[in-house]
Amino acid sequence: MKDFLVIVALAALGAAVVGLLAAPAVRVLRRRSVALSLFAVAALAVAAMAAGTVAVAQAMFLSGHDLGVVMAVVGVSGVVSLAAALLFGRRIAKGSRELARSARTVGSEGGFVAPDEPPTAELAALSRALEETSVRLSEARERERALDTARRELIAGISHDLRTPLAGLRAMAEALEDGVAEDAGRYHSRMRVEVDRLAAMVDDLFELSRIQAGALTLTLSRVSVYDLVDDALAGARPLARASGVRLVDGGVDPLPVRVDAQQITRVLGNLLVNAIRATPADGKVAVSARPEGGRVVLAVQDSCGGIPPEDLPRVFDTGWRGAPARTPRPDQEGGTGAGLGLAIVRGIAEAHDGRATVRNAGAGCRFEVELPAADGA
Repeated sequence: MKDFLVIVALAALGAAVVGLLAAPAVRVLRRRSVALSLFAVAALAVAAMAAGTVAVAQAMFLSGHDLGVVMAVVGVSGVVSLAAALLFGRRIAKGSRELARSARTVGSEGGFVAPDEPPTAELAALSRALEETSVRLSEARERERALDTARRELIAGISHDLRTPLAGLRAMAEALEDGVAEDAGRYHSRMRVEVDRLAAMVDDLFELSRIQAGALTLTLSRVSVYDLVDDALAGARPLARASGVRLVDGGVDPLPVRVDAQQITRVLGNLLVNAIRATPADGKVAVSARPEGGRVVLAVQDSCGGIPPEDLPRVFDTGWRGAPARTPRPDQEGGTGAGLGLAIVRGIAEAHDGRATVRNAGAGCRFEVELPAADGA
């Protein structure tokens, strides 16, 4: 046992001496290629083994022949080890270069192109991570394009909607100024209507900007859904009468909710205006409310004939106007027509920890707003 411990100590001493001598080389190679680093590690292992073998051989007083045999074995093993380390290192280096070239495609139009069979598990994991990052970047780019397209459409739409009442106001003002207006009272009444349209549009733009900036402040209180619906219906009746549309109570229970009453009245008002505009004369718009899983669902059902399925996911997008059937006619009042109303509906619903949805149902569309019920409801 003592002789064995001596052999181990001598082998460790020889390996330690080689390790100390090789320490500066390790520091020099730490920023070099992985192939050179692997070769250096293998060379250090071979040298340490050879040094330990020589130390043990000298202590055991081996003959020259025996020492030569041992060193020959060590040498052959070392050559094989160095060759394997060099080949494997070059393979890893090649895989790293291929991965580096592929990494330059991250975020490109074509997307990340992963190299074939990375040589190590770590490089394979890195390749998968780069591929996932590329997918997320592509998705973000698509979202950015969609937002940019929606922004341009919104600006174009609002510009058109602003230009129309402003042109009318200018023409009426010039007629009054030149004294050619036959009925000044009618002109003044029409100018007031156009000013109200412009004020409503500016108000919608301001509200939407607050929602998108996360600056919408809610004053929550316990109110009855019946009162919210009644207020919204009272505000929408003039537009319904002018459009020849009937407003129908589809079943509204006095369910308590904890919401900002002013904002939810605005939500219902926007949904009613949208439904009335889309419903042909002699049609009807129904409003209902029901409990569902600890929530309260407000619903507005119109008779518009439905929305194309491909447009349903975009209904609540900013600036969406939809098919001509849902575009306000020139003789309709009660809203801006700038495609902001439904975007405001979704924003206010989400600010209340709720959601807004739409689907085709019956002879038209059914818009639903899910809100939290008040405690104890």
